[in-house]
Amino acid sequence: MPSYTVTVATGSQWFAGTDDYIYLSLIGSAGCSEKHLLDKAFYNDFERGAVDSYDVTVDEELGEIQLVKIEKRKYWLHDDWYLKYITLKTPHGDYIEFPCYRWITGEGEIVLRDGRAKLARDDQIHILKQHRRKELEARQKQYRWMEWNPGFPLSIDAKCHKDLPRDIQFDSEKGVDFVLNYSRAMENLFINRFMHMFQSSWNDFADFEKIFVKISNTISERVKNHWQEDLMFGYQFLNGCNPVLIKRCTELPQKLPVTTEMVECSLERQLSLEQEVQEGNIFIVDYELLDGIDANKTDPCTHQFLAAPICLLYKNLANKIVPIAIQLNQAPGDKNPIFLPSDAKYDWLLAKIWVRSSDFHVHQTITHLLRTHLMSEVFGIAMYRQLPAVHPVFKLLVAHVRFTIAINTKAREQLICEYGLFDKANATGGGGHVQMVQRAVQDLTYSSLCFPEAIKARGMDSTEDIPYYFYRDDGLLVWEAILSFTTEVVNIYYDNDQVVEEDQELQDFVKDVYVYGMRGRKASGFPKSIKSREKLSEYLTVVIFTASAQHAAVNFGQYDWCSWIPNAPPTMRAPPPTAKGVVTIEQIVDTLPDRGRSCWHLGAVWALSQFQENELFLGMYPEEHFIEKPVKEAMIRFRKNLEAITSVIAERNKNKKLPYYYLSPDRIPNSVAI
Repeated sequence: MPSYTVTVATGSQWFAGTDDYIYLSLIGSAGCSEKHLLDKAFYNDFERGAVDSYDVTVDEELGEIQLVKIEKRKYWLHDDWYLKYITLKTPHGDYIEFPCYRWITGEGEIVLRDGRAKLARDDQIHILKQHRRKELEARQKQYRWMEWNPGFPLSIDAKCHKDLPRDIQFDSEKGVDFVLNYSRAMENLFINRFMHMFQSSWNDFADFEKIFVKISNTISERVKNHWQEDLMFGYQFLNGCNPVLIKRCTELPQKLPVTTEMVECSLERQLSLEQEVQEGNIFIVDYELLDGIDANKTDPCTHQFLAAPICLLYKNLANKIVPIAIQLNQAPGDKNPIFLPSDAKYDWLLAKIWVRSSDFHVHQTITHLLRTHLMSEVFGIAMYRQLPAVHPVFKLLVAHVRFTIAINTKAREQLICEYGLFDKANATGGGGHVQMVQRAVQDLTYSSLCFPEAIKARGMDSTEDIPYYFYRDDGLLVWEAILSFTTEVVNIYYDNDQVVEEDQELQDFVKDVYVYGMRGRKASGFPKSIKSREKLSEYLTVVIFTASAQHAAVNFGQYDWCSWIPNAPPTMRAPPPTAKGVVTIEQIVDTLPDRGRSCWHLGAVWALSQFQENELFLGMYPEEHFIEKPVKEAMIRFRKNLEAITSVIAERNKNKKLPYYYLSPDRIPNSVAI
């Protein structure tokens, strides 16, 4: 009688083990086995982290094993189980791997295929075609699209974290409880004594130091010491939290009537302002998106205000970017003066603070929330709905959507919902952040997620002209490494462009992103289908880069750049000045956030800047969904490329007073999970 050795690996996360009964059936080309109880006498099977082996004897030859069926039945109480993988040693001495990496809940069962990645065209046997179809049918019932707010990319149909399919929930929900994390952060930062002091103003800039955690020689400390300087202000547009807005100014906008005479003292080349524009030395950041957005009215005791500034910047002879003109609202006029470095000290300082506050709002809501979190969720839902686990693209992307749907669901539950934590400290709370996303979605394009194209579209691609743009330099290195890896994987499974075009599951995945993520908006430029290997490699690079590198670049520097409150005020408590020569230091302090809002803000940027426990960084694939040697070799090359980039960045950062490390691969998590 033929005998198989079955090895079963249980996950090592909390509560992964089970005391339930586990049954196994083998389905082969020549027949099916009986259901076998996997149980060893006087032994605690399927403990967390265990790898257990069992001998399974069958009555007759089963032929080539095609599927393994695992059933879990209640022993005492329902006890969820996380199955990593099963390996099978056949009577002929062959080994077959069956990756799983899923939870089995309740009286559940899972049918597994061996780990070789297969396109639908590779499956000629009816039972395998049927398995593919059933898996997607089940997933489409579990992963349903929902409109959280009109005009948003669609999200998962779940009101709270516990409503999600078990496979995409966090291992421990406590780890991502925003209320808990923010409160804990405020305790860790020793600022809880201030956190309820809403409406209570600080006395002066030095007073903010009471909530500033001093960690010597950090970026945050340098920001605190230099935030009032024009050089520090300009530098942040290149390498701060939001390095995606600055663009080369090719023509002065009519709505910013700035003249050479106004900015003459800032221009170092004896050229007119128009000539400086033609020479490529003028840059612009326009916060038009904020124009007309409703400011937070959730607290009747505190009026909060927003502005929509336009900031003109200049590349000086030292190739540094500095501000030369700021208009605080979009429509020019007597009540909307253009502030200049030559103005009174506090006039100019308050104008810059307004720009920094506006930058904070656009960063949090658009650069961070919309363009990394929400877009990665769209890719994740579409993947689960349209790609079976055996598909090579599923195997490639699954690590890059890990916990993304869960963190976004938690955010909708606690953070950005009505009366959520976002309302506590932010001027765009109370609905303004929703209006911003609705507007920004109209301008969200596929090409703007293609990193090299996005840099070029803003005229920021010349390393000679703009030598200190480390976000660009490091981002391009990481983009190329990911593109090289996805190209290798695509070429392993797709022999030519026709195979790509005829892969219906792949096309359904791409179409789901276009129809539900981008709401079928043609102007988005998102493809409805993909017709070549080259375009597929690019598309997969967009998905991976957005979830990993882009999110890292705009998330993990939040404490560095936003913990000194005057450098990134989450709200302003007085309207923008309408005249020059009237601003005092007292006015500025009264305009900045009160003590309570400052503390909530600080707790938030601290919590958001921390890595997850057991974080997986770019290039790490501990779940072995791929078993084929060519892909494993491609992964090794990918990791080596990333290690080389890490070394290049570390070498550049040596002795830098302001190192840039957010795009160092050893600091880039695989997915959006915080």
